[in-house]
Amino acid sequence: MKIQIIGYSGSGKSTLAARLSEISGIPVLHLDSTHFYGDWQERTLEEQSQLVREFMSANDSWIMDGNWGRVVPERYAVTDITVLMLLPRLTCFFSAYRRYRKYRTEARPDLGCPEKFDRSFRRWVFWEGRTKSRRSTLFDKLNATRGRKVVLKTRRQTERFVRWFAQNFHK
Repeated sequence: MKIQIIGYSGSGKSTLAARLSEISGIPVLHLDSTHFYGDWQERTLEEQSQLVREFMSANDSWIMDGNWGRVVPERYAVTDITVLMLLPRLTCFFSAYRRYRKYRTEARPDLGCPEKFDRSFRRWVFWEGRTKSRRSTLFDKLNATRGRKVVLKTRRQTERFVRWFAQNFHK
């Protein structure tokens, strides 16, 4: 099974990926960890794509979370389930803040970089990452996928999806 999770920053993409992996035993690749390394240094598109392709070829089943659409865009065509997380602005903002408080002095396990919550990231979570154009791009990614498409807009819907997955996934 191949699962892709996309959506707004702070919506819980990495958390959902980890939960689905815990239920299923399917390995996870957090695309932020292919983009960033060290102290928020960035890899080239070629380096990121190589890491993603290696992960995909090494695993028959996988879970990926992240919005890096130019990184191996063909991954969307092979997904069995694609989840689009469109949680409310304040929910995402406070989730990102709680994550910062939890990991501000250490590297986040799914990223490898020390967590930050600076002005530019706050602006991204609250405004820039939510423009009509960005939302449209997320729907374009969703529509480029095959298989089941799931749109989650609340934490309650997310919990329902996790329960559905747990009941319907067969190892």
